Amino acid sequence: MEGVGGGKRRGDDGAEAAPRAIAEYLSRDLPYELSANDIYLTSGCVQAIEVMISVLAQPGSNILLPKPGFPLYESRTTFSNLEVRHFDLIPERGWEVDLEGVQAIADENTVAIVVINPSNPCGSVYSYDHLAKIAETARKLGLLIIADEVYDHLAFGNNPFIPIGVFGKTVPVITLGSISKRWLVPGWRLGWIATCDPNGILKEAKVNQSIENYINISTDPATFVQGAIPQIIANTKEDYFNKILDQLRNAADLCYDKIKDIKGITCPHKPEGSMFVMVKLDLSYLDGFHDDMDFCCRLAKEESVIVLPGSALGLKNWVRITFAIDIPSLVDAFERIKSFCQRHGKLET
Repeated sequence: MEGVGGGKRRGDDGAEAAPRAIAEYLSRDLPYELSANDIYLTSGCVQAIEVMISVLAQPGSNILLPKPGFPLYESRTTFSNLEVRHFDLIPERGWEVDLEGVQAIADENTVAIVVINPSNPCGSVYSYDHLAKIAETARKLGLLIIADEVYDHLAFGNNPFIPIGVFGKTVPVITLGSISKRWLVPGWRLGWIATCDPNGILKEAKVNQSIENYINISTDPATFVQGAIPQIIANTKEDYFNKILDQLRNAADLCYDKIKDIKGITCPHKPEGSMFVMVKLDLSYLDGFHDDMDFCCRLAKEESVIVLPGSALGLKNWVRITFAIDIPSLVDAFERIKSFCQRHGKLET
């Protein structure tokens, strides 16, 4: 039963209620209006990624992915026989996109560039000016932008969250999102694909039709969650969001300060968004470790602290730390990491 499936059966009020509410929600931050027909509901942002990679996969084509980045993009791209080409994010510049590197690796077979903002795993939030440069670079190269904005509005530093769809008149943007992060309901599994394309380029190229075709043969998000979406968006109080941002800001501040006090790891950029920070290992100080995987496995075994090796994200000898936990647990974790690094640090002569 299709129920109130987003993008599957349009034309009656029930089928359009959730997509319409999401279109209105996203349009708040855009200089143009989205409609329900621009929104395709998915079972979380994971399915949104799967749909877009599958739609874009063509023999001989390639896609540009950030390094470091969310690993599902690479695994799904490889599964779909689409060539992966990585561009660097520069830690010393707040993990900004290396735009010269993007231009160097793109060619006539490049179908899209993926931009994750706010960033998992880097904790960065891009400025308006940097987003404008990304959009202009994509326009020059003739690329579609896939904007992973699942952490939309989870920004608590100097830069406010700005959707790259703001530049939809410069370059077509496919925005991926969900209710899982901002509303903190990951188990509800409702996401979306939004075509931010006021010039109609995607429609002319039949990308919209390809998304529609794929959605029509895939599973819907749960009907009762779809039915709740208009009320969830309309009735969630701003105080709820502010409380989440305050908690994340405090955790990020603590995280950054604690890392500065631990010899053997460094943090080049204070996290300003999402729930993560990338930390560089100093293996010249840490004795007897082969790489980041070795560090993470031994930290888990000796201190029961779990961090993600950067090699899983495309950046060897870094680790990703999640700070979306209560402050006492975070303090305890960093005390354990500090003890671990001191225990394995090389003796200074």
